[in-house]
Amino acid sequence: MKVINDLFDYENLKIVQDSDVFKFSLDSILLSEFVDNVDKSKMILDLCTGNGAIPFLLSYYTESKIVAFEIQKYIYELAVEGTLINRLENQIQFINDSVIHIQKYFPGNTFDVIVANPPYFKYQENSVINENECKAIARHEITLTLEEIFKVVQYALKENGCFYLVHRPERLEEILYFCEKYKIIAKKIQFVYTKNDNNASIVLLKCVNHARNDLKVLAPLFASSYTSYKNIFRK
Repeated sequence: MKVINDLFDYENLKIVQDSDVFKFSLDSILLSEFVDNVDKSKMILDLCTGNGAIPFLLSYYTESKIVAFEIQKYIYELAVEGTLINRLENQIQFINDSVIHIQKYFPGNTFDVIVANPPYFKYQENSVINENECKAIARHEITLTLEEIFKVVQYALKENGCFYLVHRPERLEEILYFCEKYKIIAKKIQFVYTKNDNNASIVLLKCVNHARNDLKVLAPLFASSYTSYKNIFRK
């Protein structure tokens, strides 16, 4: 069933969701908060926007132009509806296509900042995937792989532009391999623990296009210690 919810505790922001197919998660909030302040003259690209949570959250902090790709038509329509409700249609542009086709819409080296909350799980013939197609595409690399994300970033990101990624810690070795392969160098890593007695369940990375190697691993963040995530990395 489609509903309109408050976007967590971000004042005056709404999100259109359908519990049967897609709902935004803590990952989207943390990734949006992890992005450094962006000047309004800059261009931002969201690779796997879903129902638009990340662009809406970024609009809380910046007036930058934001372009967001979503391959699934119905989920894209939820995002567009949210844009109109939030009166952000002049700032945020949603595109209903695979971001693999970005060259049809923009020349290379267009964006100053790229963000991605992509499918986390590899897709193989023996993979156990959700019977709901929308959820399966959001969670598994059925239409977009990790390496394809890095190829898009390599094409679209300006020299010294920043790429912010949220993913699963168990994919970190592979992520760092692609960082090195495509010269999108990891500069900052944040591990997030959603339960104090468990291993990290989320990893956030800030990467810079053609930067020097100077990686910083930040102190662990325990998400359950917070009731609000606003400005969590901006203190």
